[in-house]
Amino acid sequence: MEGISRVVVGYSGGVEKNPTYRSIKDSTESVLIEFDPSVVSFDRILEEWSAIARPFFPQTSTTQYRSAVFYRTEEQKESALRKLNELRGTKEGRNGDVYADIEPVSAFYRA
Repeated sequence: MEGISRVVVGYSGGVEKNPTYRSIKDSTESVLIEFDPSVVSFDRILEEWSAIARPFFPQTSTTQYRSAVFYRTEEQKESALRKLNELRGTKEGRNGDVYADIEPVSAFYRA
């Protein structure tokens, strides 16, 4: 996608340090996306996220594969909340069945 300069696979969203695939601890498999907001908006990235992540299924008991959006600013948080509300209005989210956490960015560990 034009405007994205780097995508890094890793782990985020947890408190315990240094998660790995074999010992993910309390983290979530994540991607760190660096982008130029003058070229691509956070809202546009959320559009792609919602098409790929498809957060319409209940989360498992672990945090490893949960759907989540991590935000840096209040504006990004509001955009993510709007996107979830929009998804609730779709056929798949018709009963409010949208399962995604919206959280501030925390430590990110490369995979």
